[in-house]
Amino acid sequence: MLQKVVRSAVIDAPIERVWAVLRDFNSHERWHDVVETSRIERGESASQVGCVRDFTLKDGNRIREQLLALDDLEHRSIYCIVQATVPLERYVATVTLKPVTDGNRTFWHWESTFATPPGQARELRRMVAEGVYEAGFANLRRHLRIGADLQVGGRRAAAMASHPRALPLPTRRAVVRHYGGPEMLMPEDGEAPAPRAGEVRIRQRAIGVNYLDIYLRRGWIPQMLPLPGVPGMEAAGTVIDLGEGVTGVLPGDRVACLHAVPGAYCSVRTVPAEAVVRLPAAIEDETAAALLLKGITADYLLHDLGHVRAGMRLLVHAASGALGLLVVRWAKHLGATVIGTVSSEEKARVARAAGCDELIVTRDYRFAETVQRLGGADVIVDGLGDAAREENFEALARRGHWISIGQVSGAMRALSPERLAAKSISFSRPAVFDYVATQAQLAERAQRVWAALADGRLALPPIERHALDNAAEAHRRLESRRTIGALILLA
Repeated sequence: MLQKVVRSAVIDAPIERVWAVLRDFNSHERWHDVVETSRIERGESASQVGCVRDFTLKDGNRIREQLLALDDLEHRSIYCIVQATVPLERYVATVTLKPVTDGNRTFWHWESTFATPPGQARELRRMVAEGVYEAGFANLRRHLRIGADLQVGGRRAAAMASHPRALPLPTRRAVVRHYGGPEMLMPEDGEAPAPRAGEVRIRQRAIGVNYLDIYLRRGWIPQMLPLPGVPGMEAAGTVIDLGEGVTGVLPGDRVACLHAVPGAYCSVRTVPAEAVVRLPAAIEDETAAALLLKGITADYLLHDLGHVRAGMRLLVHAASGALGLLVVRWAKHLGATVIGTVSSEEKARVARAAGCDELIVTRDYRFAETVQRLGGADVIVDGLGDAAREENFEALARRGHWISIGQVSGAMRALSPERLAAKSISFSRPAVFDYVATQAQLAERAQRVWAALADGRLALPPIERHALDNAAEAHRRLESRRTIGALILLA
């Protein structure tokens, strides 16, 4: 006979904040006292349906549970036990949240069904009801209350002094000790310091890999990554704790970080709060890590610099890369004619599916003649660098705008004003961090990206995943020109 346990409680916090904690299938190690350690198997996302969490309890028992369903609209998750030293058989549980109408609070309903060995039904019902559910309600209230207390000026110091996380925490990171090839990117253990005033400490789960990281590893911008240094500009994860003066986020919140100072290739990181934005429930950590920097870049390239509109001709290099795919799709929604360059027929198929009107397959940076036959490019989005310098100049239409965003083939030689004047060409060399110089600007740009993803102006590119300890292999793959879409590291 199946047993059933039902418990409900009201949590004094808005539903979005409670759900931000509970939808993370691995968050219980941060807020539930009965959990000793927990991990998601196979490096999967903690909010990916089908993922399995393997955790140990403080009494020594071990449990493996699988996430069966996750509904952000209904604020509901369903999970089951797949293996346990506790004799709960065929255990299936459902967590449901509802907003309380008489205040900004949350009704939490938790129920489960399970079978038990003969004679143990009463004992196990009580264990689930009191030791798991009722204790869980109390633990989450305390977890959220600590975060709320950190927002209140006079009480912050006492809260931080008593908070066990206000000490350095171990972190796994990928470090460059000597500039050079991918083999110079080595995994090692380190510490993430407790957050100081204005800082946030984050448990990072997904980390974006960008070509800028390769430039830093090679030593092309030594002032940006002094040795030894940790590359990486963006990541997504969960807030652990806060320093004095931080508002807008709480422990347990899911966030993304885009910081002008490298250091994202790590599992735990302390960063300025101004570099952090909360994530909507619908945006997975992996999505944020793959899209944030590139999506914001696509936004300012098309709107701030390119002023792309219907009828314009846009030339996009590396059109099957993560940024290229975002630019192509968004530009098509703006009515532009998009010409893309790629290095293989396979990549051409991907770029064509994203919306490219014309594809030029080339590995030797020869494209200008074809582009001019099509009328010339009004705007070029160029990450190729010096090897394509002359071809880009020839491909531009008169009064065209050349946006240089990278230098895969090497640093580009200077363009003289006289050369630009020959075709009335304008030239830009933008840096993303000047477009998100404040937290408000970062939040606004990020929201544009999430909105464009929601309404179809953007589509999530293919994502290639690597473990943090295999960051060197991710760099090899990106440099090989064999990748399609975005690369991320899982911590």
